Amino acid sequence: MKTKFKGLVWLGVRTNKFEELLDFYKNKMGLPVMHEAEGFRAFDLPNGDRIEIFSEQYISEDGNDYRHFSTGPVAGFLVDDIEEAKAEMELEGIEFIGPITEGSRSKWAHFRGIDGNTYELKQVK
Repeated sequence: MKTKFKGLVWLGVRTNKFEELLDFYKNKMGLPVMHEAEGFRAFDLPNGDRIEIFSEQYISEDGNDYRHFSTGPVAGFLVDDIEEAKAEMELEGIEFIGPITEGSRSKWAHFRGIDGNTYELKQVK
């Protein structure tokens, strides 16, 4: 495989204990809230890595309910070229969950690992 995985840069958690987890990251860990919506919060670590929490009721503006975050926290792996990495992984038999999605700060694509857990490729703009 040609793609180099450069680090873990994102963590997403879908939880039925949203308020408790919000309190943990905000007040116990002291992380600043960088973005918020009903049932959603994003926190940035000092190195720029991001943690996002989603309530079980949260649905994003594009209709994503994050039900595929059903195996536990989802880790995002940093790559330079997400299209190339996704294509290489698909050739290796890795199943992706939906297309590459683009936001203001990054592009991402979720995939099912061989252990059944959900993971993410992330390309930062």
